[in-house]
Amino acid sequence: MGHSAEDVAEVVIIGGGVVGASIAFHLAEAGVRGVLVLERDEPASGSSGKPIGGIRAQFSDPLNIELGQRSLEAWRAFTTRPGADIGVEGVGYLFLLGTEAEVATFRQAVGVQNDLGVRSRIISPREAHELCPYVDPHSIAAAAYSPDDGYALPKAAVRGYLRAAGRLGARIRTHCTVTGIDVDGTQVRAVRTTSGTVRTSTVVCAAGPWSAAVGAMAGVELPVTPLRRQIALTGPLTPVPPRIPFTLDFDSTLYFHNDSAGGLVLGLSDPSQEPGFGREFSREWLEPFREAARRRAPALAGLEAKGGWAGLYEMTPDRNALIGRSGDVYGFLYATGFSGHGFLQAPAVGEIVRDLYLDSAPVIDVGPLSAARFQGRATVRPEAHII
Repeated sequence: MGHSAEDVAEVVIIGGGVVGASIAFHLAEAGVRGVLVLERDEPASGSSGKPIGGIRAQFSDPLNIELGQRSLEAWRAFTTRPGADIGVEGVGYLFLLGTEAEVATFRQAVGVQNDLGVRSRIISPREAHELCPYVDPHSIAAAAYSPDDGYALPKAAVRGYLRAAGRLGARIRTHCTVTGIDVDGTQVRAVRTTSGTVRTSTVVCAAGPWSAAVGAMAGVELPVTPLRRQIALTGPLTPVPPRIPFTLDFDSTLYFHNDSAGGLVLGLSDPSQEPGFGREFSREWLEPFREAARRRAPALAGLEAKGGWAGLYEMTPDRNALIGRSGDVYGFLYATGFSGHGFLQAPAVGEIVRDLYLDSAPVIDVGPLSAARFQGRATVRPEAHII
């Protein structure tokens, strides 16, 4: 690279997706000077590039419920703070439950959710069909519904956060790949990149599926595995679909919801998908989708996919996030491994990382989400509501 001038930053955030963007905004808003976001491609080019992102507080673990609930409030207020339209649609989330055992699991979770202020409830198959006419009421035992959940536009959210962070003095450097992290003893000293070296005492890893490699550069173990996830887009349909909740079949992971073009988004977690960084869209997973649709929402089984999107989930062993600061390398913080929940939790995570950096008590105690939980015989987090 020749003799590029050395840069200095107070905090370097690695990753320009929604989590990194939220952290940058919250730090800059709190008056932290010298925030620098490093993005190897363009902002929202990774998982945050998904056309539509679900936002919900329907979880079974109180910690995830709180992260979702606090974030929902922030997403709904996004037009005023930080100030951008991100297309929030409060259509609700509808979980389809096929067996009495699933109903029992969700009934217990609804109790916890209600105690924390989430307006979720168990509803009958008939009510589920009324909310979402595609659902075959005879195929389910019940459903769980929360009217305050919904979805928003991840790219617009990333742009909104980064623009606001920029107005507050943060810098964003794109097409800049991190090649190393210098640690002197136990203290972060610098980040090396394809655009030169940045001297800093604090690094925040928000690199999504690439986080394990970033952590390894600093000697920090972050057990994050990339896994391809895909969605299909029907394109505009005639007649235009009714406005429906974000609807999910708990057993098969089939899900579907409206898109902004008068069509539907179709998804399913492909059980045969092997871990890896491949991000090409392919259609073989549509067969298990159609199989599940024939059971729960027969009218969807024959819909043609006009196009699609493929991206990477960042999976941890227990499918819960890694949020915290390294106990071994001073100045290394991380917010990653969201296993599909990063977008919906991003506003709260930005606040929490800000608080960790400023050494104040975080708005939500994320001690249980420390990466250290996987060392030795630490118990892993329970979460039943995984998509």
